[in-house]
Amino acid sequence: MAVLGMRLRDFNVSQAAQHMLTTRRSDEEGMGLFVTPNIQHVALARRDADFAAAMKSAQIVVADGFPVYRFARARGLFLPGRITGREVVEEMFSRPEQLVGHRGYFVVDSQETASRIEAWAAEHVPGLAVCTHVPAFGFETDLAACTALVEAINGFDTSLLFLCVGAPKSEVFAWRYRAMLKPCWALCVGQSFRLLIGLNTPPPALVVRLNLEWLWRIAMEPGRMIRRYGPAMLGFLHSVAGDLRWNRPKPANPDTQKGDDQ
Repeated sequence: MAVLGMRLRDFNVSQAAQHMLTTRRSDEEGMGLFVTPNIQHVALARRDADFAAAMKSAQIVVADGFPVYRFARARGLFLPGRITGREVVEEMFSRPEQLVGHRGYFVVDSQETASRIEAWAAEHVPGLAVCTHVPAFGFETDLAACTALVEAINGFDTSLLFLCVGAPKSEVFAWRYRAMLKPCWALCVGQSFRLLIGLNTPPPALVVRLNLEWLWRIAMEPGRMIRRYGPAMLGFLHSVAGDLRWNRPKPANPDTQKGDDQ
């Protein structure tokens, strides 16, 4: 059953990580997309058709945002819990032997992030082949830049593509160029690696347990986060209302009911 235009999987963190580490994509299947929607994703999907299509067609969709998770449960889906991109990344990299033979291509936000990932991976996961790329601002609207990026990803024989440039850029790039990308798993995981390698400060465990990461982010970047979360919440509520209307049971036809009673 689709909820908010997405088909959420009932994976836990370990299942999601292990599936992508051990299930190689075939030529017939092509690229597999992993996304972790929160209220911002739901709101963005209302006004960006390509982003909505990416979220709808993704092979692994897990609820990151607590409101998304609670609404999906209320709609009757059994989900083991919230799953964040950071948790899945941490699980994938928790045992270096899991990554031996994989080839990881990282599309990241800055040269600082790229350099730190390369150094961290060389020390902690030497069995993972690593390549990093810092795209120019606005690359997702530049056909030549995107085509060159696809060629670089394919040329590296990528098996794990980590798209770390945020929503909707990561998801839209993967969706638009899915037919050109060789079989691999594309993970849209935002700032997960900056948290993993210590470039960003992770929220305290109590904040995570209470599902208050949004409040932590506001405290860290009040101006930017307040501007983001206000419209996102409104868009999410509109989508919830639309989802409930669309899936409301249709009233029985009186004529049909009369015939059944006779």
